[in-house]
Amino acid sequence: MLSRWVTVAYLAYLALPIALLFTGSFGDLWLNTLLPTGFTFRWYQEVAADPSFRRAFSASLSVALATSAACLLIGLPLAYAVYRTQSAKIRAAARVLYQLPVALPPLVLAFGFILVFSSDTLPWLGSIWLLIAGHIVLCLPYFLQTVVADMQRLGLRALEDAAESLGGSAPQRFAHIVVPALRHSMLSGLIVVTALSIGEFQFSNLVAGFLNRTYPVVLLQAFYGATGFACAATVILLTLALAASLSAAYSARGAARVSVAGG
Repeated sequence: MLSRWVTVAYLAYLALPIALLFTGSFGDLWLNTLLPTGFTFRWYQEVAADPSFRRAFSASLSVALATSAACLLIGLPLAYAVYRTQSAKIRAAARVLYQLPVALPPLVLAFGFILVFSSDTLPWLGSIWLLIAGHIVLCLPYFLQTVVADMQRLGLRALEDAAESLGGSAPQRFAHIVVPALRHSMLSGLIVVTALSIGEFQFSNLVAGFLNRTYPVVLLQAFYGATGFACAATVILLTLALAASLSAAYSARGAARVSVAGG
């Protein structure tokens, strides 16, 4: 009984700020009161009409899509190489190496990028390509962890050995066994990467140029203006995050069904 009440209290603690943001995004006026007064849709209309938010939204989507594509192209072969290596020491070292950005604060990475790419030799600070490169460093470990864990769970080595005994080459085994078996985990990993990239703030705030500011960076500035406008802009970001979470959950459930059916 106690654990149930603790759970309910924790969920209420998480939901209350979101509920207040949602309420404030439709409130006409919110000054020195517990709840806003009036009802309006104009804050969403103003966010949609604001050129800086439109540009930031496009920049966030572009960076997230490019980051996801790069994580897939880099991460899938790398995860397969880590999984197939025979040495346990090499696997452990590779796992520590690719998980290092998770322990590294984004601010530290941003300061490193500023030192390296603001020089006369590499004057790339503020470019969208440098922003994408930083997001790849921050997001790739999550994709790798998802895919490598699924490779171990599915036992792909036995399937590949069977295909090899039937004359299947390495490219054929990778294309016809590994990739189809990992489609759900790849989708889950890409959804996580997209959600992390869209919501990333610390690195982007220091590295992004004025024309390439991402949505969270511009969102911070909204809280210096009208409260309803800031709430509406935040609700849009929360909606994107919620959609990504639901998609990841649906993908994970699909992977579980496939695993049960295969078993």
